[in-house]
Amino acid sequence: MNDVRQILDNLITAVVVLDPGLSIRGLNVAAESLLRTSSAQAVGQPFADFFLRSDRILPALRLALESRQPYTQREVTLQLPDHLTEQVDFTVNLLDAPPGVLLELHSLNRLRRINQDDESVSRQETTRRLVRGLAHEVKNPLGGIRGAAQLLERELPSAELREYTGVIISEADRLSVLVDRMLGSNKELKIRQISTLRIFERVVQLIEAEHPGFITWKRDYDPSLPEIEADEDQLIQAVLNIVRNAYEVMADASDAKVTLRSRVVRQFTINAVRHRLVAHLEIIDNGPGIDPDLVERVFFPMISGRTNGSGLGLSITQSIIGLHNGSIQVESRPGHTCFSIYVPFVQPNPGPLISRKDVA
Repeated sequence: MNDVRQILDNLITAVVVLDPGLSIRGLNVAAESLLRTSSAQAVGQPFADFFLRSDRILPALRLALESRQPYTQREVTLQLPDHLTEQVDFTVNLLDAPPGVLLELHSLNRLRRINQDDESVSRQETTRRLVRGLAHEVKNPLGGIRGAAQLLERELPSAELREYTGVIISEADRLSVLVDRMLGSNKELKIRQISTLRIFERVVQLIEAEHPGFITWKRDYDPSLPEIEADEDQLIQAVLNIVRNAYEVMADASDAKVTLRSRVVRQFTINAVRHRLVAHLEIIDNGPGIDPDLVERVFFPMISGRTNGSGLGLSITQSIIGLHNGSIQVESRPGHTCFSIYVPFVQPNPGPLISRKDVA
């Protein structure tokens, strides 16, 4: 029996067993993740309790029990609590001994997310190459302009004239800093065991210091979440960029709210690597949402939905999460924007930018 349970728990397909009354008799790890629950909480509870809209599912299940006829439904939308939805292919089989229903739920969200991750990695690499090429083409002339301005400054006879060369030098320096920000940090990651709660609370502290009392914070932390291997400063910067963006789009709102949520996700695939456990961090705001035309490009450098935005914050955030072998996605509609960060608890195969010498 333990062998069967181990096999079920290693499946990426969510498996749920119901009794004839459509209460949950058992479920595997993938089903726990899909339904945002645990076996201890779910077993014995009505299956309908885990959805906001079950009126389209339950009649079909009852009909299958009465007619003893298995069936499959494609692209079923499950309405879950906390404004969450899951699209699944829904397969129903009948059990004889003991009688009941076997459900197989194939998450289409998961497949789309894996495809998005693959596309994102490809886009990131293409963008990096373009940015590196652009940086090279821009920084070389900037160095020449700055050097020429310095030489000219020495030859000018008056302070009034030297003010103009000062403007040239300062603007060249500003552009050089902008290019460096586009390229991202070249510092080694200092990997340590850190608490995700500490990451979130540090971000709250920084935002409150800048804009005291403006945002109403909702903390929804999983107290059982283990520490993760990460660079604390870099991960704080990644989350801070997201929350600062949320503040800026809600700066004129009277009821700005940000939810910070941490969870464990099991059997999760990031960039073709399947992890037994990953940390799932969510940053949710009730702002106006991201323009649908920008959602697919929001992590690109120099792309911003604000007239005064640099378009670098989210690009830097994605780079930081990528260096941690993680993934970031965004879902947005008016009144609800959710950034989801997935980071492995243990860093697999650390690359040349990652140093483990500081791991506790």
